[in-house]
Amino acid sequence: MNEESLGSSRPADPQQPESELLRVCRIGRAQGLKGEVTVQTFTGEPERRFAAGSTLYTSDGAHTYTVAHSRTFKDRWILHFEGVANRDASEALNGLELYAQADDRDEMIEEDAWYPKDLIGLEARIADKPVNGADSGKAGALVGKVVDMIDTPGQSLLKIRLVRPMVEHADGSYVPAESANAETHAGKIEQSGSRKGKSNAKEPKIVRTALVPFVDQLVPDIDLEAGSLRLDPPCGLIPGL
Repeated sequence: MNEESLGSSRPADPQQPESELLRVCRIGRAQGLKGEVTVQTFTGEPERRFAAGSTLYTSDGAHTYTVAHSRTFKDRWILHFEGVANRDASEALNGLELYAQADDRDEMIEEDAWYPKDLIGLEARIADKPVNGADSGKAGALVGKVVDMIDTPGQSLLKIRLVRPMVEHADGSYVPAESANAETHAGKIEQSGSRKGKSNAKEPKIVRTALVPFVDQLVPDIDLEAGSLRLDPPCGLIPGL
């Protein structure tokens, strides 16, 4: 699956077709003395987004940066932009986030590519034929709703607000927190443990969300028209399943 962070800006150049801008990287430290910079990537297609000649934009679309060349070193992308000729110039870019023009939506659907804004708000349900360990009897069951997409260095994670919050006990087991009594009981224990501050034992707590890696094996199907996506989680990934 390909995904990129969505921005609301548009290119300032009137000759450019209006389109949404997607966050593709954040510039980090200068690399060497000749103007190269390291970047944190937010795109599933860095080879295309960072190809020589590619144009990237600031968040407001007012300034553009053209990639002169790019390379990778130890799983990190290193870019050199036209006009950035020395270390002082590259250090001045530290922290700058850059954006690229969004792709055609129909083409993206054909390529199984998605933007985070497409996924937030979708219902998350168990796959019709789970193969990674989920109970087949729960096929199609509602797990919750996607509320966020979290970028990490290794992969993106879907944050799902569970339709059934769970109480996690010290032994790692879960019970539904469906009654007010269960939540009150867990809350009292949490408060008691925090006041004492002496025990290293894991206290019961309410779990209201789950994080699911956004990969094909765990998110096999997305249906924007139906407003839902399917999950095929291994045992233990989502509390209560």
